[in-house]
Amino acid sequence: MVARNAIAPPQPVRTRLGVPKPCRVGLVLAAGADMNVERIMCSDAKTCRADGSLNDAARIMWEHDCGFVPVVDEIGRVVSVITDRDICMAAYTQGARLEEIPVSRAASHGAITVLPGESIERAEALMRRHRVRRLPVVNEAGGCVGVLSMNDLARNLHLARAHSGALRPESVAQTLAAISTPRGEERPAISSREPL
Repeated sequence: MVARNAIAPPQPVRTRLGVPKPCRVGLVLAAGADMNVERIMCSDAKTCRADGSLNDAARIMWEHDCGFVPVVDEIGRVVSVITDRDICMAAYTQGARLEEIPVSRAASHGAITVLPGESIERAEALMRRHRVRRLPVVNEAGGCVGVLSMNDLARNLHLARAHSGALRPESVAQTLAAISTPRGEERPAISSREPL
């Protein structure tokens, strides 16, 4: 028998192909439990190699319904990231087929990463400062263990009740505003309480 006030388990998010996407949405944590990146990140991140083609990266994005893929080196360490926009702009500016363009020619140079045990506040501050919507989550060796996105922050705002200060609606809104400010415009003022 289910109690009246019990919270129903979250329904899995499904990709275009109907494959469940393992993101941690709808968690209920006991007051005082640690609130860190690992609690809300998507743990099934797909990666691509820097020497792979843009066609490979685009296929991963299509098959897994994502617009961001961490790029790894030959031993699996995250070295950069590539977005669906990066692929579109490379196809337009380089005038070549996706199979002919290596990921390394379109991906970012370097990656802003976070560890699974780091605080949500730190991850959010990194997103705000570097104006990125997603962060690869890496282990101590630099291997990809997940991705934390603005979507994960927004979908888990209910955790703010049990963890004062861990995830606040105002903070998520400030982060989104900073990320969304067009290049060349002044960034919105950020609270002086921003953690490093």
